[in-house]
Amino acid sequence: MTSRGIEMTDQKKAVVLLSGGLDSATVLAMAQAQGYICYSMSFDYGQRHRAELVAAEQIARHAGVVEHKVIGLDLNGMGGSALTDSSIAVPETPQEGIPVTYVPARNTVFLSLALGWAEVLGAQDIFIGVNAVDYSGYPDCRPDFIQAFEQVANLATRAGVEGTPFRIQTPLQMLSKADIIIAGINHGVDYSLTVSCYQADAAGRACGRCDSCRLRSQGFAQAGVADPTRYQH
Repeated sequence: MTSRGIEMTDQKKAVVLLSGGLDSATVLAMAQAQGYICYSMSFDYGQRHRAELVAAEQIARHAGVVEHKVIGLDLNGMGGSALTDSSIAVPETPQEGIPVTYVPARNTVFLSLALGWAEVLGAQDIFIGVNAVDYSGYPDCRPDFIQAFEQVANLATRAGVEGTPFRIQTPLQMLSKADIIIAGINHGVDYSLTVSCYQADAAGRACGRCDSCRLRSQGFAQAGVADPTRYQH
């Protein structure tokens, strides 16, 4: 993919974690608006909602990123999450505590691989769409985790120890879902391309019942923006 004719040598680079969902699409648009030349990275980790990978590819192409990379992982080999283990049902009502859709160590693994690519590219910034306001309560979305990972990144890499520190950018960290949607609209994000559902079908249509669907639907309603989500029913 090309960068729409921009001279890459004159601009700063960033790796953007792109899941195919609403939040990551917004983060990509924000990074580009800040003048970053963006490289996007997605993960085929054994998730049941694989339609998000198709969505990520479409978002990356629409945004004109330099390169979109899909990394294969086998997190379903570990299990322990409704998103990677078909024997665990995706809950369709709000859950107390950390829900079963939490994937053990997912953001730690994803950020580690993004860090490796960033070092190869000479990019100092990694963008991730974690949120600590309207979210499902995952521990690896909290500011404390992001700060700790940034410290690890600068201790564990040649670039970091040689004085070229990495920054983990989380522009959505303290925004409500409605605020995220409004920001995305202002940056020209086409949310009809995104897939957020934990159990979307092969065509990318949402179930309308899982926690991710609930947060997404509420966000559009609170933002006063028409919801472009395609539903199964």
